[in-house]
Amino acid sequence: MTLIDGLALLSTLDMIALILLVACWYGIGWRIEHAGFKRRSVSNLMRAYREDWMREFVTRQPRIFDASILSTLRQGTTFFASSSMLAIGAGLALIANPQPLSDVAGDLVRGQTPEILWEIKLLPVLLFLVSAFLAFVWSHRQFGYCAVLMAAVPNDADDPLTYPRAAKAAELNSLAARSFNRGMRSVYFALGATAWLAGAVPLILGTLAVLAMIVRREFGSKSRNLLLHHDS
Repeated sequence: MTLIDGLALLSTLDMIALILLVACWYGIGWRIEHAGFKRRSVSNLMRAYREDWMREFVTRQPRIFDASILSTLRQGTTFFASSSMLAIGAGLALIANPQPLSDVAGDLVRGQTPEILWEIKLLPVLLFLVSAFLAFVWSHRQFGYCAVLMAAVPNDADDPLTYPRAAKAAELNSLAARSFNRGMRSVYFALGATAWLAGAVPLILGTLAVLAMIVRREFGSKSRNLLLHHDS
């Protein structure tokens, strides 16, 4: 059975659930990254603190503390990039041999389901994981650019190059963090997409659960309340 034949087996509700999954993933990402709203996200609030970090970095001696923080951030991106790659490999192995998945997932649904359908239902998970991997790798690279730029910031606060370069380092740091956050959201939605194995309704519920979790963390968490009063 070909992929086209497998797609024909999907119901209207399956297509609606899939569209909802993609729309929620894209929509919440757009909302989080745009600051032109009264209620700003944690990701946007953190940007101000990254700018403050680079201003403080100019006069901090020695700068080992800042190098240590940046190294920790890069280690985080490396860990999640490696984890995403392992998950992608596992997913490809299941697509190549869907029988184990069919045996397990078959207990979740009634009736016989063609193996091609299980493979199709794994595709969104893999696509989200690939998106996450690429975002983590790019985040790691941008943190590397940031490290080089930080090293190029003069030690003299009166040097005309000092604060402009520190501002560029802050911008690169924020861009790297944005890529990392995109990768994390893709991982979250990849986990939600696994609910499709149990059917269209579980996929809808899984998507809404992931969306609710992200909204709470970005717009209604205690962490956000602490970050909100930036000048307090």
